[in-house]
Amino acid sequence: MKTLFIFLVFITQLAVAQKELVHEVYFDTDKFEVIETEHSRLLLFLSEIESLDIEKISIYGFCDDRGSHSYNLKLSQDRANSIKTIFSNNEFDESIITNVDGKGEVLLKLVKEENVDKIRGLNRKVQIIVTPVFPPKPVEKVKTKDVTEVLKGDIKAGDNIVLENILFKTGYSYLMPESVKTLENVAKVLVERDDLYFTIQGHVCCTQNSRDAIDRKTKKRNLSVARAKYIYDYLVKKGVNPKRMKYVGMRRKFPLGGDPKFDRRVEILVTYVVENN
Repeated sequence: MKTLFIFLVFITQLAVAQKELVHEVYFDTDKFEVIETEHSRLLLFLSEIESLDIEKISIYGFCDDRGSHSYNLKLSQDRANSIKTIFSNNEFDESIITNVDGKGEVLLKLVKEENVDKIRGLNRKVQIIVTPVFPPKPVEKVKTKDVTEVLKGDIKAGDNIVLENILFKTGYSYLMPESVKTLENVAKVLVERDDLYFTIQGHVCCTQNSRDAIDRKTKKRNLSVARAKYIYDYLVKKGVNPKRMKYVGMRRKFPLGGDPKFDRRVEILVTYVVENN
C-alpha cells in the first residue's frame, strides 16, 4: 500500500511538472493589433515564464465565424504574428517559438442568441501554449574571466571587454541580483584606473533584424541604450569621472550565440589609454 501511495505521488508530481502554461490574448473585431489592456496582461504572463527553462512556445491565432474563410485565415495569422513580435521585442529567443499559425475561424455552436456576441469576442484570440523542459536541465556553471583582473591588466585602445557576470533582467535595464556585486567591484577598479577612457556598449537579445528591444518600464524601443546608461550612471555615482566615459546602445548587432541571457549584456570599448611618463 505504501509503495502504491509513493507511486501515485510521483505520477502526480510528474503531471504537474509537465503541465503546459496557457495564455490567451483577445482582439477587437477585424483587428490584429494588441490593445493596451491585453498587452499589459501579456507582459505579466511573460514576466511569469521568463525564468522557466522552456522547451517550446506555440502561438495559434483565431477569428470569429464572420468573414470569408480566406480572410479569416489571413487575419488569424496576422494576430499570431503580432504576438510573436511582442515575444521577440521582449527578448524571448525565437528558436523556442516552434509554431506560429493562423487557424481561421472558430465556428459557433448552438447557443442562446443573447450570448452570441460574447462568444464571438472570446473566439477573436491568440492562444499561447508554453511547454517547460522536463525534467529541468541541471544548471551548468560557466567558467568566466574575472573582469576586474582584466581591467587591472595591460589594456590598449581598441580593446573590447565583456563585463561577464553582469547580466540584466529580461526586458529591463536593471541587473539580476547576482550581478550587483560584480558591478560594484568593476566600479572600484575603474575609479583607480583613471588612465582609461571608454565607451559603454549596451546589448539586447532575440529581436528581429538587429532591432533594439523594448524597455518594459518605459515602453520605448531603446533597451540597449538604457542598459548602457544604467551602467554609466552607476559608475558616475561610484566616483568614475564622467568625462572618461560615453555610452551607446548596440541594439542586437552582435549576438554572442548560446544562451540568450549572455546577450543581455554590456561591454566596455577602450577608446584611449593615458600613457604613464
